[in-house]
Amino acid sequence: MPELPEVETIKNSLEPRVVGRTFTGVKIDDTRPLQNLKSAEFRRRLIGKTILSLKRRGKYMIFILSGGDNLIIHLRMTGALLWNPEGEEPFARIEFSFDDGGRLLYTDIRRFGTMWLVSDASTVTGKLGIEPLDNSFTPGYLAGILDSRPTPVKSLLLNQERIAGIGNMYADEALFHAGIHPLRPGNSLDKAEIKRLHSGIRQVLKKGIRNRGASIRNYRCPDGQTGTAHEEFAVAHREGQSCPRCGGKIARMVVGQRGTYYCPRCQPLKNNSKGR
Repeated sequence: MPELPEVETIKNSLEPRVVGRTFTGVKIDDTRPLQNLKSAEFRRRLIGKTILSLKRRGKYMIFILSGGDNLIIHLRMTGALLWNPEGEEPFARIEFSFDDGGRLLYTDIRRFGTMWLVSDASTVTGKLGIEPLDNSFTPGYLAGILDSRPTPVKSLLLNQERIAGIGNMYADEALFHAGIHPLRPGNSLDKAEIKRLHSGIRQVLKKGIRNRGASIRNYRCPDGQTGTAHEEFAVAHREGQSCPRCGGKIARMVVGQRGTYYCPRCQPLKNNSKGR
């Protein structure tokens, strides 16, 4: 699933291409992504509107349009947004055309992606938690999320109503950076561990953006190229490979129904109480 670095990469790539452009056509081959409008109304409200700016909120892309509407896209598992793709795309679902001749193609193999066209973006994104790259996301704020919660720390990091945008891969990387076992209860972390985890979250997300996201399976940038963030992962999707820190073997387990990768040596499951 595209996570914060992947969606931020898509936004950064599309911004110079689509901001200021006007929709001239919308071809819908699959209505399943449309969440709140029928296809005819979706077309009617889009065609003739100009994209004023792009935003990312968590894992959501938001196209801010003239006239007050917002086109919101969540790519889910296998969705992609491709700019002027060459050749046929076998899983093309919706094609957007613009006044400069450009085309933005929405593709999705598994058809889990979703789209909304709404006047108030908060009706879709209002429940999302803090952005982990915002200045307001401090070690103290993270401590407040973890405090009094015996839930495994990995699950807390994936809760989009608490922190928006962190997904499975980057949660694993952040926990490895901090030397914290994924099953540690959130309320067991001490001040030093929380500080390391906060640093790890921000570092792995920023690195992921610099490397244009991770192309583990289906993710592609709008230009059709793949990201390279996965090439520098320490633990995510590296089961059985050597830990870059200690040389031990990366292990895989399931936490909250999510495949989770970690180093048993560098991230021991200790039963300590917090010392704040």
